[in-house]
This record gives sequence, structure tokens and C-alpha cells, in this order.
Amino acid sequence: MTDFKPEDYIKYRIERARETIEEVQTHIENKFWNTAINRLYYACFYAVGALLAKHKIEVNSHPGVRQKFGEHFVKTGKFEKRLAKHFTELFDKRHKGDYNDFFDYDEETVLRLYPLSKELIEQIEKLLTE
Repeated sequence: MTDFKPEDYIKYRIERARETIEEVQTHIENKFWNTAINRLYYACFYAVGALLAKHKIEVNSHPGVRQKFGEHFVKTGKFEKRLAKHFTELFDKRHKGDYNDFFDYDEETVLRLYPLSKELIEQIEKLLTE
């Protein structure tokens, strides 16, 4: 087994965030709205995970990521509340889209959330360089 340094994990997670947000464009082109929501959430989740890892904040669940992100970055003013609310909205929408039967998102919803997700990732990338 290979030993990974914390920097390796952080780099891996932010790269996953970048790949995943780019993948969303394909889902939009193919009108896979629920899949696009899922990937928007995970792109942001990977970025937030990288930020938490950089600051040695351990979490082991999706709700834990949201809670620690809010506690250490939103409440302290290091990260914009509107984008943190966006992350929470994605969490809720991803859960609903993945687990509720007979529920489908639409183009309008995805196209509204896509640029906010890209902005969230960009802001986290800036925080990672500080």
C-alpha cells in the first residue's frame, strides 16, 4: 500500500472537483438533469473536502462535511454564505434526485446551479493557495 501525504489527498480532491464540474457540461448537453445535479454536488463536495483536509479537519460523512465547513469557514467569514447555502441546496437536491422515485430536475434548475457550483470551486481553489 502506498503512503499518501496530506498534500496528495488535497491535490487529488481538487482535481476530482475540476474533472467532475467539467463532466456536468456533457450531462447538460444530453439533458441528464438528475445526473447533472448529482455531479454538481459531488464536484463541490470534493472541493470542500480538499479545503477541510488542508486545515486538518477530519470528517467521515456528508453531513459532517457540511457541518465542519460551516463551522470553520462560513461562520468565521472566510467563505461566502450565499455559496455555502448553494452547497446545502445541492446536498438536498442530490439526495432527492438520487433517492426519490418519480422525481426529475429540469434544465432551468441545472443551468441556475451550474455557474454557482463553478464559483464555489473557484473560491475554494483560492483558499487552498493561501
